[in-house]
Amino acid sequence: MQKKIIVFDGVCNLCNSSINKVIERDKNNTYVFASLQGEAGEKLTNERGIDTDLVDSIILIDPGVAYYTKSTAALKVIKSFGGIYSLFGIFEYVPESIRDAIYDYVAKNRYKWYGKKEACMIPTPELKEKFLD
Repeated sequence: MQKKIIVFDGVCNLCNSSINKVIERDKNNTYVFASLQGEAGEKLTNERGIDTDLVDSIILIDPGVAYYTKSTAALKVIKSFGGIYSLFGIFEYVPESIRDAIYDYVAKNRYKWYGKKEACMIPTPELKEKFLD
């Protein structure tokens, strides 16, 4: 598979909203998706030895290259849209430890601020091919 994979928290309203925005802006059909709670997400994280107790919101997997987590994953996805979104690259100059501290604060509070679903979202038939499970 040559597409990049975004593994996300499928029950998080903020995460689901973010995935919908990625789908809208992914004009080159670069990404496919898997929830952390699904079989594909579990397999992908286990294969890479990713502890989902420490990284439980977003993982970007570039097959054959590397994987990225937290703020680095989010920045790489946003920058990939090009245009005005390329300006987000400036945040790469902020040390990852600082970016991830802010990211972790939002991730820790995401259910309180944005809510949580009882189950992962079910993609529409048109979007089903973009989801691994």
